[in-house]
Amino acid sequence: MSLNPDLDFNRRMHYYATMHIINIPAETIFQALSDPIRLRIIRLLSTTDEEACLCEFVDSLLESQYKLSRHIKILKQAGLLSASKDGRWIYHRLVISTDYLKHLYQTILMLPDNEGQYAQDLKRFQKRMSLRDSGRCHVGIQNKNFQTDTIPKSDNH
Repeated sequence: MSLNPDLDFNRRMHYYATMHIINIPAETIFQALSDPIRLRIIRLLSTTDEEACLCEFVDSLLESQYKLSRHIKILKQAGLLSASKDGRWIYHRLVISTDYLKHLYQTILMLPDNEGQYAQDLKRFQKRMSLRDSGRCHVGIQNKNFQTDTIPKSDNH
């Protein structure tokens, strides 16, 4: 053990930061980014440096839960997103464990927004994030066009 506590801390942090790094081939990463919806997800998280649950993505990107779930799975398999569970909610965030990923996200941020799609996504995301309670989502999908009917309606309605 070193006499320098900062050196020990840095070694431990390097160990913890690198023990979960998976070598993903470059073509897998670029295939994952070849879809406009997946680029929108990465751009949104890169812009905000936030984590988000699926329902927040649905309300922000105005895409179906099923479709976004598939896209998130591909981004996770490519090593671009990680997930953490908090109760019934799963929060997704960017993996930033390597310099090349940080540079990749910066490059995505510099892509032109010719049609204003990224700006619209960001505006909806910021509005949606204001619904959080103690920094967490507790309200589910708010956009009625994308809500699933989980409660059977009685004949009286």
